[in-house]
Amino acid sequence: MAEINPFIQLRRELHLIPEVGYEEVKTQQFLLDYIAKLPQKNLEVKTWRTGILVRIAGSAPTKTIGYRTDIDALPITEETDLPFASTHPGKMHACGHDCHMSIALGLLTHFASQPLRDNLLIVFQPAEEGPGGAKPIMESAEFKAWWPDVMLGLHIAPEYKAREIAVKPGLLFANTSELFISFKGKGGHAAYPHLANDMVVAASAFVGQMQTIISRNIDPLDSAVITIGQIRGGEVQNVIAEEAYLDGTIRTLSIETMDIVWTRLKQLAKGWEEAYQCEVNFIPGSDYMQVDNDTAQTEQFIDYLQKNYPQSYIACKEAMTGEDFGYFLEKIPGFMFWLGVDSEYSLHHAKLNPDENAIPFAVEVLTGYLESM
Repeated sequence: MAEINPFIQLRRELHLIPEVGYEEVKTQQFLLDYIAKLPQKNLEVKTWRTGILVRIAGSAPTKTIGYRTDIDALPITEETDLPFASTHPGKMHACGHDCHMSIALGLLTHFASQPLRDNLLIVFQPAEEGPGGAKPIMESAEFKAWWPDVMLGLHIAPEYKAREIAVKPGLLFANTSELFISFKGKGGHAAYPHLANDMVVAASAFVGQMQTIISRNIDPLDSAVITIGQIRGGEVQNVIAEEAYLDGTIRTLSIETMDIVWTRLKQLAKGWEEAYQCEVNFIPGSDYMQVDNDTAQTEQFIDYLQKNYPQSYIACKEAMTGEDFGYFLEKIPGFMFWLGVDSEYSLHHAKLNPDENAIPFAVEVLTGYLESM
């Protein structure tokens, strides 16, 4: 029986213990225990909340290269039936952050023994899925002390094969904004609807009306998406609901378009309050900056791929995916790329099962690229 790649094994061990944002206590300890076993001569380690920053001193540094991995999981019940499936009920690494962490550990393992000329900062960031860990970790004293000159990252992509890397200069991922709306009216008996203000009706009508923002307020040559993923309202079948809630997301390809969507949503809400005699409130959620790849840095990476892995490189289009890595790229030149993992199930699916061969491949590619910079 062939021996399993050590970083695939690490991924499986991490997959067992998924934890959601700012609750990654076991995950942090697992990572710290592994890091402690590496050669320590060139390493400095700091923790920030449930995250970790590791700085590898370069042999003759002129700059610091940053690499970020996210470490949190999703509140999803796993349905893979894998022998290393989640042991935490209702939680799963359904977005591939277990793969991301194992790749980062692969880089850390290599460069702990064979440092680059420049400093290397590896950031194990919590709470990417929510409420957002990139912006606050960047504002921390720990990160500011080791502020990188370049920032790199990756995200697994089920739609690409395991030895494929997709990337482009400029916009890669969309602006995203969480959408939480509450409707409060007057409940009552189902037999007397004229004496109540039904919030199930109000919220349901609002879902349909929101789509006119996309069809009638956004330039058809632009792109935007409003999706409602959850509707909640009422307690009993014969009682008119006094309250209802909509949970969703907004995705746009520009900050300006995001502003248009929010302006129109708030205008519609005022009209709904008058039309349905209710209160409509927007509950604060997380907003994620677009992932805008630096052209020069990305083209340097593409040149490296075309020279060394010509069969792997794919020029992709922008996607409506959200990623708080965009906050790093807002301040620091760098890029993110898609790493193919060839799964029939999408990101955030309870049956996502990435091709693990992508993990050692990514370690190989990134190790070589970092040494070439």
